[in-house]
Amino acid sequence: MIDQILIAIDGPAGSGKSTIAKLLAKKLRINYLDTGAMYRAVAYYLKMKGYSPSEDLSEELEKLKIDYKDGDLYINGIKVGEEIRSPEVGKLASDFAKIQTVRERLTKIQRTICEKGSFVVDGRDIGTVVLPHADVKIFLTASFEERVKRRLKELQEKGIQATYEQVAQEMMQRDEQDSSRSIAPLKPAQDAFIIDTTGKTVEEVLNQICEIISRRVKCEYSGC
Repeated sequence: MIDQILIAIDGPAGSGKSTIAKLLAKKLRINYLDTGAMYRAVAYYLKMKGYSPSEDLSEELEKLKIDYKDGDLYINGIKVGEEIRSPEVGKLASDFAKIQTVRERLTKIQRTICEKGSFVVDGRDIGTVVLPHADVKIFLTASFEERVKRRLKELQEKGIQATYEQVAQEMMQRDEQDSSRSIAPLKPAQDAFIIDTTGKTVEEVLNQICEIISRRVKCEYSGC
């Protein structure tokens, strides 16, 4: 038996990774860490401080303190809200995420957080960069059309106005940036299990992941 488990869930926007990761963490009764929200929050914070991705961010990043408590994200003691979920902030997050100093700082913070217990962590480079030693690595994908529909529904449920065309354009740009950047590009880890969520219910995907966990890890958490 082991007393810690780390599960990495990666994938593009709209693949279902955040929804699945949250539910899986709840099912396993362990912590959930949304690294995408961290990049969005940092991008929003830097923008509000007047910085652009082309500037030297080293000094400001060193002063950055990120806490993750009870599912809520805090930057320098200030709770982050729904303001980071807009398409504009998503694009901004991708722009800042291409910067090496930003990725190095957040990767260090994410690893430090995960040292404190068992986590389901979702993002775009968890299995390849942040937690290459994760016990289980999952890479979720879905058709582009389904990913756009999911993202649009998510925004509408949060009261954020957007059209299908706007979301599709933003997602297309994000996919291109995430997969082509030279630093930590979006791709499955070599030992990741790839799951296409197109047409599958959340419960079906969860069951599939639980089966993988049960086969890969012999511990108190594998009975999901």
